[in-house]
Order: sequence, then structure tokens, then C-alpha cells
Amino acid sequence: MDTGEIVAMTDKYVMNTYSRIPIAPLKGVGARLTDAAGNEYLDFVAGIAVNSTGHCHPKVVEAICRQASELLHVSNLYHIRAQAELARVLVENSGLDKVFFCNSGAEANEAAIKLARRYSRVAGRADAYEIITAVGSFHGRTMGALAATGQTKYHEGFEPLVPGFSYVPFNDLSALEAEVSDKTCAIMLELIQGEGGVHPADPQYLEGVARLCRESGLLLIIDEVQTGIGRTGSLFAYQQYDGLKPDIVTLAKGLASGVPIGAVMATEEVSAGFGPGKHASTFGGNPLACAAALATLDVILNDGVLDNVKEVSAYLIQRLQELQASTGAIADIRGRGLMVGIELKEAKAAAVLAACRKKGLLVHCAGDKTLRLLPPLIIEKSDVDEALRILCGVLSELQ
Repeated sequence: MDTGEIVAMTDKYVMNTYSRIPIAPLKGVGARLTDAAGNEYLDFVAGIAVNSTGHCHPKVVEAICRQASELLHVSNLYHIRAQAELARVLVENSGLDKVFFCNSGAEANEAAIKLARRYSRVAGRADAYEIITAVGSFHGRTMGALAATGQTKYHEGFEPLVPGFSYVPFNDLSALEAEVSDKTCAIMLELIQGEGGVHPADPQYLEGVARLCRESGLLLIIDEVQTGIGRTGSLFAYQQYDGLKPDIVTLAKGLASGVPIGAVMATEEVSAGFGPGKHASTFGGNPLACAAALATLDVILNDGVLDNVKEVSAYLIQRLQELQASTGAIADIRGRGLMVGIELKEAKAAAVLAACRKKGLLVHCAGDKTLRLLPPLIIEKSDVDEALRILCGVLSELQ
């Protein structure tokens, strides 16, 4: 089946919810994808920060195959060995105490919202249910996560939204402090706004947020769906900020190298907000997903991946700064680790994306002016050189 046939079948049978790029990947190895036409691409999208260990990492593939031959699913009516082992690894490497498993980032954020509200009632604050999030945030597309998302373009047509959310400017502590009321139960933040244009939180801002939560008795929810599992150079991005101790952390994307999984980590005290029957997931934490996640964490924690992210990301930023100086097309470079935004001086992100693709490089965009680089965490400096050679040529041509 060629690309045209796959595109036609998609158009005929699949709901039209995506503006799809006209390629059909069939095989991936490391940081490379091959499509139905035999074209090879250097992948700096990684399934939108999902393929953390690259495509088809041997350890992950072996773990999936082994688990698939033994047991795929039994539901959470029973104890699941791989789930218990995965929870242990996450707890031992996070400083948090308990884990709930689901299937996606949106589900993880939905569960975090429910947990925050439920904990407030258990803690004797029955009227405290409101959650403050940031303008420009993205927390998912289910109704609760959508309401938490501070971008009106995602809200349009789905009103009325779930009540109990308000939005304040990102990195503006005064605005956040002014929004807190007796009805506030939690503050929910991304440490780097990905869909919002790759905007990192200021360390001083986060220090103030942590202090505000402590002094006001508010829960701090950190959405690490995109930044978690090594993306920024530490297993969790919040570990890079002194004094930042979240009550709830959400994970998904890179946790299982492409197998759908989400997770909510919380402190012992806050976890008590959920008891039997208060929340659940039929597929969440099933043996296959947890086996893939365990193998992914093994690679990231034990195969030098975190050190690689630090080294290669520093090299990437250096090369991008050189590109910025030489082309005059780049207004700003933002991000941390291998989550990098390149803001262009002109609204050409879509044109750059298309031109790069034709030359064998896959990149992503966040808005009209910002390119987003989210490569696998196992990329090498030679991959950076190749990617920036292509990007430099495209920027020069489009000028």
C-alpha cells in the first residue's frame, strides 16, 4: 500500500480531527523514520515528545514482546506485578509516595484535578474546589483538562466548560497571589509551556509559587506530561528547582517509549484523597504498558541517557545560537534540555516545517512563529549537525 492509498483510506474512514502531514511512516529505528515511499527522515518530533528512547529501542521491544507472550491485560481487580514494580521505581526516583496509572496525559491531569478536589474535602475544606492555572497552558482535551487549559482557542465550541478554573499570566506571581481565594484548592502549572510556545517558568517565580502554596495551604500540581522522564536532563523537571516540592505530578508521553500510559504521583497525605471507588481506569497500568515503561526507565536511568540529554542539549543550543547570528531569521531560542523552541522573526513556521520535511528533517511547530524541537533523548551531536544543516538551508531559502 503506497502513501496515496493510506492517505485516501484515512480521509475516508478516520474522523477529520488532525491536519495531517502527507507522509505515512512505516518503520523507525533510533532517531530515524522511513515512510511508505521509502523516504528516510531525521525525527526531531519523536511522536510529540513520546519516543523518549527513540524508535524501537531493543530493550523496550524485547520487554514488550516478552510481556505480550505472557499476559496483556487483567484489569485492576487484581494485583499486577509490572505495575507494582513501575510504581516502586517512580516513587524511589521522585520523592513522592504513591502512583495512580491511566492511559494518557489528559487522563493523568483529569485524575489530578479530581484528586485535588477530593483531598480538599477530606482535609475539611469542602468549599475549596477552584484550581488556578496559567494563560498559555495546555493540560489536555478531556472536559476537565480542557477547562484547566488556559487557551481560549481550545475552548471554542465546547462550552459550557467545567467550572472551577481561572487563569493568570504565566510567570506573574502578583497576579497569581491576587487570584487566590478561600475557594482555591490548588495551583496547576507546567514548568515549560509546550503547546503555548515553549516558555519556561522563571526560577524566582516558581520559588514564589512554592512559598504561596505553603503559606496558603494550597496543593501544587506540576504537569510533567511533556517535560517528565528525562526530557529536560533530569528524570523530572521539578528536580532542577531548589525548594520546589509538588504535591501532585502528572506524567505520560515519554514514560513508555510510545506505548500509551499516564501516571499521577502524589504525596502520602494527598493520596488519601482517593479511596476505593473514588477513581479508576480499566486499562490503566496494565502489564504491557508497565513492562514498556519499566524498560524505558531502565534505559533512561542506567544507560547514560540523562547525561546525554545534558551534553547534546548544550551543543544544540550553542549551534542554534550560531545559526541565529548567521541567518538573522531567529528572534529567540527557548527551552531546557531537549525541549527547545525557536521563535522566528516572521510567521513562517508552517513553511519551514514543510521545507524541512522535503529535505528529510521532521520538526514541529507551536503557533505561527515558533518551531519546536523534541527529538528522542538518545540523539547524538552528529544528528544535531545534520538537523541544523537542513534548517540553516531552509531558513536561507525562505529569506
